Amino acid sequence: MIHAVTPALRLQPTPDERARQTFVSQLRAHLLDPLAATMKARFQAEVAPSLPAGAGPREVHEAMRGHPVFRLYSAARVTAQDMVWAAVRPMVERGQVELARRFHELATRRPAGGTLRLDSDLRLPDNVTAVDVHRMPGNYHLDRGADDLAAGALYENGLAVFAAGLMGETLDDIGRSVTCWLKRRHPEFAPAVVLDLGCAVGHQTLPWKLAYPEARVMGLDVAAAGLRYAHARAEAIGVELHFLQADARRVPLPDGSVDLVFSAMFLHELPVADVRAVFAEAFRLLRPGGLMLHYELPPNRLLDAYDGFYLDWDNDYNSEPFYRAYRDLDPLAETQAAGFAAPFEASIPSLGWHGEAAVAEAARAQGAEASDRLGRLSQGIHWYVFGGWR
Repeated sequence: MIHAVTPALRLQPTPDERARQTFVSQLRAHLLDPLAATMKARFQAEVAPSLPAGAGPREVHEAMRGHPVFRLYSAARVTAQDMVWAAVRPMVERGQVELARRFHELATRRPAGGTLRLDSDLRLPDNVTAVDVHRMPGNYHLDRGADDLAAGALYENGLAVFAAGLMGETLDDIGRSVTCWLKRRHPEFAPAVVLDLGCAVGHQTLPWKLAYPEARVMGLDVAAAGLRYAHARAEAIGVELHFLQADARRVPLPDGSVDLVFSAMFLHELPVADVRAVFAEAFRLLRPGGLMLHYELPPNRLLDAYDGFYLDWDNDYNSEPFYRAYRDLDPLAETQAAGFAAPFEASIPSLGWHGEAAVAEAARAQGAEASDRLGRLSQGIHWYVFGGWR
């Protein structure tokens, strides 16, 4: 069963659409677990022995490019990715008027007391407008104006199919896992202001308010339609969140006004120069004693050559052109270069998959555990985080 959307924003699929969405979700689960395991086994038996010592992810890619199992895997996965959006797009297009009505009602009544601040003069970054990331039609920034929520609805409903249950029933397992880990790792830390960069529709923003109910929790993104959806979603759930349309490199907040700067799966969609600009901006925004914390893909240095190649697949075939360059960075070195003290990294077991006791145990560990489950959306996933203190 596909879980996703809060009832107030839920769209009703036809029986055919529901069957199609379920099929695509199960197809992706098959590709990312049994077929991926078969591909790795074939690599180890047939390709690895011929690679030179010290070969890295790029060399593995070149060696695997013509292998039948890799060609099958890649063709099936690209097709499945396009099928994700095709499975939900008719439902979203059919529901646009009703979504606009619900947004208008929730944004007017504001039952949770949250806010939405849009900037019609904001220049969208080139890395957003130049490519349909994840092959999502129109990308995240598509905006038809007024009360349009279509891009946000397409993203949330597509993600529900895409994730195949691995991100939890409300698609917020990253945020719930990270907040659970942080509260156990640093029980004395009580942020008064939390800022989530690149928040999309607010899946991973909301758990911060649940974890720290006294905090003012804000989500920032450049995409207006996604932020409208995020605002309506939070209001419908009954959680006070404050959403702001702005560029994460130039946040319209004062110096030293934030206690925790967070992001989830945001940095790898930026050019390297912009990643560094975001770190500098986080340093400016944080008060002394504040924390910068990012959930991201694990760096190549934590993985063997094959697992690095496997994660880098998206760079070449899933419209994510900054993926590989980001993963070549050392997050700890970049964090330190931005001025943060005591940079750290950790691998956090998925709360939904492994349970609270496993997360609590991870909070007592040092460093990030290298694993083929790290950052890979498949059964038994562990989330990779890194950060530093101001």
